Amino acid sequence: MEQRVVSTSGLSGAQSVDRALSLLSLVSYFGDQGATLSELVEHSSLNKPTTRRLLLALIRSGMLEQDSLTRRYFLGEEAYILGTLASRRYGLLQISRDSLTALSARTEDTSFLSIQRETSSVCLHREEGTYQIRTHALQAGYRHPLGVGAGSLAILSALQDEEIEAVLEANDQVLQSEYPNLAPAQIREDIATTRTTGFALNPGRILANSWAIGLAIHYPDGRPAGALSIAAIDSRMQPARQVELVALMRIEAKKIEARLAHLQPLNGRIKRPVTPARPGSRIEGAN
Repeated sequence: MEQRVVSTSGLSGAQSVDRALSLLSLVSYFGDQGATLSELVEHSSLNKPTTRRLLLALIRSGMLEQDSLTRRYFLGEEAYILGTLASRRYGLLQISRDSLTALSARTEDTSFLSIQRETSSVCLHREEGTYQIRTHALQAGYRHPLGVGAGSLAILSALQDEEIEAVLEANDQVLQSEYPNLAPAQIREDIATTRTTGFALNPGRILANSWAIGLAIHYPDGRPAGALSIAAIDSRMQPARQVELVALMRIEAKKIEARLAHLQPLNGRIKRPVTPARPGSRIEGAN
């Protein structure tokens, strides 16, 4: 990985920090595939020289790395260290691993853990199943707008009505451009169905033969901590099996919620601005 030292004197202090952190977050949206300089310029609204200066400064700090062959940018070792330290407080993935393993072992299908990140959902973990035909639509690190995919829909449905409307308004543009079959009106209808049935269903709405079900996980105060989801081909997601899968997911969700009760998550005192999901991270068949 390339490591270079660079000055960011072309930017004022606070502006430089804001832009660098925004760029760091943007790189994470591209997950394991990494991001090219041109992609980052396009989606950051920064010019190429400024983007390059900030990227090199982030490389210097260890927050980013650049592959010497592909020239793509990835999160760096320092970002991993900070994430590991933060996981002591936000340890949802750690306490959910056994449940994800159990779900995939029992169902033979692939299970996922997702969380909310502003107006998007982020897949934290993908646990492979053993069934010979699998869907490969969602990988760890992938993001898409809240409401797109079963786990994402489960999280959105668990929010307060005013929060839902703020999310849909913020994501309106990216939904129109990237997900034409998932207009806000359709997502509102899916939310109503989710609240009635108690679980979210993606009936191949993104990719025809890729179905998924999702179930929200809650903190003790009722706020959604994230969601479990299971994805499979459509023939393995018929109504009778949906009931079986949801029953298994509820057992594991209760185990996770019991463990969450011993953590100290954010208690709502910290407010973050609502920013729209970013284009460029569309996941076909998002689960």
